[in-house]
Amino acid sequence: MVSAADIQRRVGELGAQITRDYSGRPPLLVGVLKGALNFMADLQRRIELPVELDFMAVSSYGAATKTSGVVRIVKDLDVDLQGRDVLIVEDVIDSGLTLNYLRQYLGARSPASLEVCALLMKKGLQRVEQDIRYVGFTIGSEFVVGYGLDVGERFRNLDGVYNYTGGSAQ
Repeated sequence: MVSAADIQRRVGELGAQITRDYSGRPPLLVGVLKGALNFMADLQRRIELPVELDFMAVSSYGAATKTSGVVRIVKDLDVDLQGRDVLIVEDVIDSGLTLNYLRQYLGARSPASLEVCALLMKKGLQRVEQDIRYVGFTIGSEFVVGYGLDVGERFRNLDGVYNYTGGSAQ
């Protein structure tokens, strides 16, 4: 669906744009585990600013391929957000419910700014209006795996993004 070469090209473009946009005010990148790990690792290397990293783990899928709509925080941040420029790094945005929850949750901690960088945005699935500043790729509604995205902890190690067809990645 999205090749490793296309991902790396787009991550470079996003890194350059973030570098320009945050010039003089290095952002705190907040990775949403586990799916955003690969994307965030590559992205932070392409941002030509001294960035800091922290991670949150949230669950809205469990082992399913459709979101439950119920967000559960499994691991919270270790750093204070007050007065910081925060960039949430997400793997995929589908319904938007998890991201909406995270924005409200983190926004209550008084960051100077709070933006989102998502590798993938699923077209037409958002139940909540989203203003996403940085989007890698817009895709259809298929369930995808690879480049950090999984189903039942499988397929995260693939270098591209693939359509999941009930037992295999294509």
